[in-house]
Amino acid sequence: MKEFLKIIISNLVDDKEAIEINEIDNGKSVTFEVKVAQKDMGKVIGRQGRIAHSIRNVMKAVANKEHKKATVEFME
Repeated sequence: MKEFLKIIISNLVDDKEAIEINEIDNGKSVTFEVKVAQKDMGKVIGRQGRIAHSIRNVMKAVANKEHKKATVEFME
């Protein structure tokens, strides 16, 4: 799941080297903490948070296939 999220994020940002994803696995739930370059944060979040919301929905669907719950947090 982490690699899938990294592919999605890397297609949105300019500075691919600055992508940092921490995965916290708590058994049935997984939390992804995503850090990108400050200048790319707006591209990842999108207007009114639409892109961030879409990323969260896709990751929930992927996690659901593995019988887990996923949350994605965007950190600065």
